[in-house]
Amino acid sequence: MAWDTAGTQRKILDAATSEFAQRGPDGTTVERIAKVAGVNKERVYNYFGSKTALFARVLREQLATASQDLPLDATNPDGIAEYAGRLYDYHREHPELARLLQWEALTFETEVPEEDQRREYYGHKTAALADGQAAGMISSIVAPDLLHFLLLSLAAYWAVLPQVARMITVDSADAEAEHDRQRAAVVEAALRLVSVTGPAAVGGEALATGRLEARR
Repeated sequence: MAWDTAGTQRKILDAATSEFAQRGPDGTTVERIAKVAGVNKERVYNYFGSKTALFARVLREQLATASQDLPLDATNPDGIAEYAGRLYDYHREHPELARLLQWEALTFETEVPEEDQRREYYGHKTAALADGQAAGMISSIVAPDLLHFLLLSLAAYWAVLPQVARMITVDSADAEAEHDRQRAAVVEAALRLVSVTGPAAVGGEALATGRLEARR
């Protein structure tokens, strides 16, 4: 009987995603991942190489899925605001992505695995924002790379530090209503950030070049 290579790889990736999200790369082992997947550890090494390479593969897959599910329409403020809202929803539904990124930050002090490919991944959305600014469709107050990071922060920080969100925002017994309120705030903040007709920001030229200095 032929070995189901694709199915085995899927089991390993699913097990690795769960283990890495829960424990981080340094908190689990290839042996444990193999046990959860129901395979021997040699298959993990044969298919994915090292544990570091497996972690990079898991994160790459998670980011690729998010990118596919979250296209960015940067041609108008409403499209960007809705993107921020969908990004908020995605992180709420897939908390493992934020956890994996946090573990990555804690594990690697400098360059992370596959950093060049990751830069390219992020660069596509930054370029889309730059095109929207160049066409005059969205505000150019904030440089496109900074704008990209601000949008990610607006939408994802709720999943990164849910305990802080719980302590700062209203402690409502209706969790869904609170999520709706948070999402609406994310969408509105993103809309104001990219709206061409919004109030001009102090130091806009400096922001556009990424050289904002602290006001005295």
